[in-house]
Amino acid sequence: MKTFKKFLSILIIALLSFSFAFPNKAMAQINPFNPFREVPIKIAVVMYDVNEPYPSQIVKYLQVIQEENKDKVQFTFFNSNNNENLETQFINSIISNEQYNLILLDLVNINSVENVINRIKSSNIPVIVFHSEPYNMDAIKSYNKAIFIGSSPEEGGILQGEILINEWIKHKNTVDHNKNNVMEYILLKGKPNSLDTIGRSKASVSTIDAAGIKTKELSSVICNWDKEEGRKATEALLLQFGDKIEVINSNNDSMAIGAIEALQSYGFNKEGSSRTIPVVGVDGLPEAIELIDKGIMTNTVIQDAKGTAEALFYCGMNLAENKKPLEGTNYTFDDSGVAIRIPYMLYKALN
Repeated sequence: MKTFKKFLSILIIALLSFSFAFPNKAMAQINPFNPFREVPIKIAVVMYDVNEPYPSQIVKYLQVIQEENKDKVQFTFFNSNNNENLETQFINSIISNEQYNLILLDLVNINSVENVINRIKSSNIPVIVFHSEPYNMDAIKSYNKAIFIGSSPEEGGILQGEILINEWIKHKNTVDHNKNNVMEYILLKGKPNSLDTIGRSKASVSTIDAAGIKTKELSSVICNWDKEEGRKATEALLLQFGDKIEVINSNNDSMAIGAIEALQSYGFNKEGSSRTIPVVGVDGLPEAIELIDKGIMTNTVIQDAKGTAEALFYCGMNLAENKKPLEGTNYTFDDSGVAIRIPYMLYKALN
């Protein structure tokens, strides 16, 4: 009997070893979890403002991930409410608390990244900076437990430009109001120092120019990613330029939605109406998708909140368990060696 029990124990160990050596395909792609962990990984998520639509989408998907992985991860959310001092208080509290295995950080001020990383580095807690991209990755490179996850600002702008090129080619007779063969546009911009603002603005226009379509900027206005600011700016520009405005190029969906509200107050962009000024945005917010499907908004570039949340989860779990961030995943770093880029996607309208 003792011999049989010993044989059985050896057989079980061998089978377990075999299963770990040759996992199924899905597990080979993504398997960042320690099966012997007794308590969930505790992750502090410091958001620059959860009241803004796109960041709120990331929070929503992280909550879904937590619900599906209750025994593996526990997120605690901190809303900085666009206040850098409050963000500093949160980070100091998280560090001194010593109960968190990882920090996910959406910065209020991208210029503060070096100071923030140095404070976190002193605590030896891994950190993923996401969404709001620093001007360079040097601070993140300086800490071997830090990475960045976000999308390429230029890529979003290029896709916006492609939307407007397509609209110009298909509907030039109605878009080119004064028949001067020039796309005359207004530009609604996000925060002035944001790389997303800079990249989307430049790349969208340069993409149109590269296609051989002449452009003229009537005006560009900083609207800080805000719907109400987008609405007010568009109202003022409609009074100033009237029918000269042929296209509205918005750095995000919130400002684009505000622009549409202003247009509708002047009789434009109503469902089924032929009086339409093309409006493009970025993010793929549900409200924007609904407007696009109704033919009220031209299109949007989807910034993948779900994909971002998943990357934060899988790479974050690796970092929290002292593994390399990409281990067992399909993600790759860009040329910086520390940044994971989540691709943008064009929304395909129902109509």
